[in-house]
Amino acid sequence: MKWERLTVGPVQENTYVLWNEKKEGIIFDPGGESKKIISLVEKRGVKPLAVLLTHAHFDHIGAVDDVRGKWQIPVYVHKKEKDWLEDPNKNGSAHFMQDITAKKADHLITEEGELQIGSISLQVLETPGHSPGSVSYYVSSMETVFSGDALFAGSIGRTDLYGGNQELLLKSIHDKLLNLPEETMVLSGHGPETAIGAEMDSNPFLSGF
Repeated sequence: MKWERLTVGPVQENTYVLWNEKKEGIIFDPGGESKKIISLVEKRGVKPLAVLLTHAHFDHIGAVDDVRGKWQIPVYVHKKEKDWLEDPNKNGSAHFMQDITAKKADHLITEEGELQIGSISLQVLETPGHSPGSVSYYVSSMETVFSGDALFAGSIGRTDLYGGNQELLLKSIHDKLLNLPEETMVLSGHGPETAIGAEMDSNPFLSGF
């Protein structure tokens, strides 16, 4: 399994492309600059099978429709944010003086557990707090978790946007992410990659755990 990160859009959001030896791929959080994302996918010879959203804030959905339309692939989002793609107030774009929207998701994530996309197996972890429907995707075979905006290198997600809850976010990180193996690589929605063990040791927001 391989992955590559693209930093896109005005707030430097991380879009990830994951693929296996069969070149089956998943695009996580296509936040903007769709031509850049499409170019990378084509350059690597990847055949995308799905778009997985960690959550539906505007900076994570800006290229959803272009990417979905390019390959006619389904988009997944948690059921608690089923109407956020179409709602600038909920996805936050209205607060930044712009309306960023996308068509409805094709599949709603309703529970935790295994998600099979082609021959790629992921574990869905519900990690609300940054937003009500935030999820993280854990790929045990490569000891990697796509954490969205729940956990960052040295920080955690903001909780001052619609539906945010810091107490819930800290509980999500503690109960779900910090229970992963310490060597697990964390691929966040912004900033550099980190590891669960490193955040347990040095993240000032997690010092009480």
